[in-house]
Amino acid sequence: MDTSSNIVLEKLKAFCVYRERCHQEVRSKLLAEKIYGEELEEIMSILIQENFLNEERFAMAYAVGKFRQNKWGKTKIKMEFLRLNVSTYCINKGMEAIDEEEYEETIENLWNKKYETLRDSKEFVKKQKTLNYLLSKGFEYELIKNLM
Repeated sequence: MDTSSNIVLEKLKAFCVYRERCHQEVRSKLLAEKIYGEELEEIMSILIQENFLNEERFAMAYAVGKFRQNKWGKTKIKMEFLRLNVSTYCINKGMEAIDEEEYEETIENLWNKKYETLRDSKEFVKKQKTLNYLLSKGFEYELIKNLM
């Protein structure tokens, strides 16, 4: 590797240390730096070997973070993983990292908060709006239906 590649490698190490990254994010960053082909693959390989880039670790951190911080459901998280081209294996690891009990409590808490804020007089309308809200957050219909 030449000097400019070493500079880019150091930049990418800092990029990966800041927070967990998926392979696509790092690959896009390399392409933005106009690094292609074998040189790109070599830098990716070094980052993986030196454990700066670990897609399984990324998936677990991403899933738990989006669930706890943004209150996203598993459906929405999976869709984002697919958009980021994360492997099925890593998607499954990410989903396993979400605590089921905490997940169900969150659905119930979100249901109660949303339901109480609605001003509709009709019970059916309030339930429908709350259901739609939770579906838009990416929670599974079957789990929501159990609350109703």
